[in-house]
Amino acid sequence: MIEIPSDLNPGLVPLAFLLGTWEGAGVADFPGAEKCNFGQSVTFSHDGRDFIEYHSHSWVLDNDGKQVRPLESESGFWRIDKDRKVEIVMVRDQGIVEIWYGELADKKPQIDLVTDAVARTAASGPYSGGKRLYGYVKGDLMWVGEKATPEVPLRPYMSAHLKKVVTPEEVAEMARNLGDLPDDGIAFFK
Repeated sequence: MIEIPSDLNPGLVPLAFLLGTWEGAGVADFPGAEKCNFGQSVTFSHDGRDFIEYHSHSWVLDNDGKQVRPLESESGFWRIDKDRKVEIVMVRDQGIVEIWYGELADKKPQIDLVTDAVARTAASGPYSGGKRLYGYVKGDLMWVGEKATPEVPLRPYMSAHLKKVVTPEEVAEMARNLGDLPDDGIAFFK
């Protein structure tokens, strides 16, 4: 269920499905880089202004699903206009700043994005642009990213399946809203 916070800027309501902290795992695979499984934590938050703040941290996972080392971190600001056009300013830990443009799909929580501008520091690796697709599917957040370098044409490089993290406060609120259950709890499911 998508909840719309009462203090959310009204212009951001179409992006409300992103809000919260999401965690899960995915796969990274790009020529010249280590192919790996990774874990990821993504947070989309708001403070009442006309943007959503975005933070993502990912880490390499071993074969047992344990964290090995950091993989990527990125932060940014997401906006949407009245025509459902999305714009993002994003900074990556590798020394890359990107401007992304895209669109929220009609009648479904899905966003297609493409880079419009890329700036790199001298220390960053080769990168010339990318595409991303985010989708809210059966209560989960899924995404796939494509990337291009001067040597490698645009191709998928990362994808993940994330589940919303529920805080202890949210669990307590859900419990308060359950109402009266039968004494044995079993009759509820019959």
